[in-house]
Amino acid sequence: MVDQFQGKKFKLSTSDKFDEYMKALGVGLLTRKMGNAVSPVIELTKNGDEYTLTSNSTFKNSAITFKLNKEFDEETPDGRHVKSLITQEGNKLIHVQKGDKETKIIREFKPDEVVMTLTVDDIVCKRVYKAES
Repeated sequence: MVDQFQGKKFKLSTSDKFDEYMKALGVGLLTRKMGNAVSPVIELTKNGDEYTLTSNSTFKNSAITFKLNKEFDEETPDGRHVKSLITQEGNKLIHVQKGDKETKIIREFKPDEVVMTLTVDDIVCKRVYKAES
């Protein structure tokens, strides 16, 4: 269950193919450069049956609030408007965004890290966030 990880902060440690992922989504060069230059800190919190996932960096802060298994409208950090659905499988949150292109984001929560796997078209990006002490 992901509930045991609420309130814990994780900072980006490694990132592979994030530029390719953003480019496939049509993200402009300047935003891609900024997105690749920062190390955001993510945090999951819960209030009742509603979760909030925040991502904070020197470039941009964002938050999404959602209920599991319930579709919602989302504006992504790069400005796309999508329909999103987040489900849970054990310690993983599976986030599907449907817009011009469908993307899938899997966030696997572990005691000392969050492994985020982002997929669009045939591009698979992996970003690892380490727990902050």
